Amino acid sequence: MITPLEIENKKFSKKTLNGYDPEEVDEFLDELTKDYEKLYKQVAEGKDELEELKEKLKHYTQIESTLQSTLLLAQSASEEVKNAAQKQADQIIKESEIKAKEVTKGLDQEINNKKKELEDVKKQFDVYKAKMESLLISQLELIKEIKEDDD
Repeated sequence: MITPLEIENKKFSKKTLNGYDPEEVDEFLDELTKDYEKLYKQVAEGKDELEELKEKLKHYTQIESTLQSTLLLAQSASEEVKNAAQKQADQIIKESEIKAKEVTKGLDQEINNKKKELEDVKKQFDVYKAKMESLLISQLELIKEIKEDDD
C-alpha cells in the first residue's frame, strides 16, 4: 500500500518539455486509486464496526445500569427481610420470656400449694398418730383392768 510520504515523493520522468509521461502518471493514479479504494472500504468498515461497537457498548451500559439497579434493589430487599426477621425474632424472644415467667410463676404457685398440702398431711398424720396412741393407751388400760378383774 502506498504511504502519504511515497505519494509526496513520487517523481515522474519528463518526456517532453515540462511534461510527464502520461502512462506513468496513469499507472500511478491507478495504483493510488486501488489503494485509496481499499482504505476507503476499510474506513467505511471501521465506521460500521465502530457504530456496532457503540451500540453494543450502549446495550452493555444499559445492562450494567439495570444490574446495578437490581443489585441495589436486592440489597434493599435483603435489609428489609433482615430487619423484619430481627423484629420477628425479638418478638418471639419477648413472648417466650413472658410465657416462661408465667409458667415459672404457675410452677412456683403449684410448689407452694404442694408444700402446704404436705404440711396439712403431716399435721393430719400427727393428729392421727396422737389419736392412735391415745386409743392404744386406752386399750392397754382396758386390758390391764380386765386382767386385774380376772385375778
